[in-house]
Amino acid sequence: MATYRLISFKACPWVQRAAIVLREKNVSFEFVHIEAGNRPDWFGPISPHGKVPVLLIDGKTALFESNAISEYLDETIAPRLHPEDPVQRAINRAWTDFIPTFSSTLGGIYSARTEEALATAREALAKTFARIEDALSPQGEGPFFNGATYALVDAGYAPFLQRYRLVEDLAGDTLSHAFPRLRQWTDALLARASTHSFPPEEFRSLYLEGLKRRGGLIADRILHDA
Repeated sequence: MATYRLISFKACPWVQRAAIVLREKNVSFEFVHIEAGNRPDWFGPISPHGKVPVLLIDGKTALFESNAISEYLDETIAPRLHPEDPVQRAINRAWTDFIPTFSSTLGGIYSARTEEALATAREALAKTFARIEDALSPQGEGPFFNGATYALVDAGYAPFLQRYRLVEDLAGDTLSHAFPRLRQWTDALLARASTHSFPPEEFRSLYLEGLKRRGGLIADRILHDA
């Protein structure tokens, strides 16, 4: 049986995406946490883009980029998480490709330093939420992207929805409340054990420290009230 080592910065959502897929497939793996500002010499040769995650297989083969890692795991280890229907699979892949845009839109919320910038970021996020709500609504009964069946696209969005829910709750915001299907999806992902790489309080501490380093208005509000 192959051995897997997942190279990570702590609390990185892209690494978490790969970890979720490994857990959904009941694959044992070792987390190797490195510091973003003090990367070991061995990291550069296995990460051509200079980013995490990197998945080391049997200590020899290094895969990089979370989407490529997730697709590899789905092609090689059962159960398959992509839908079997080719049309639905294409729809799932298209929405998976949207994750970097979604992440960037959320980043506008976290990084806004003025009330005006925050209002602009919230408006942009509301439009993005509406697009996702429209994509979720026709997918059938059940809480996940495709309805009742958990899929690779769910694993991709889970880390980002987890972080936004935490920020929204701590900041007392209600933007997501206008999108019930999105909230249902987020609730289902947060209730799933595979989503969580750390106990809740440890994750909260790690993530708030990351927000503090960003120095945005949201971080100031949360940390002031904490």
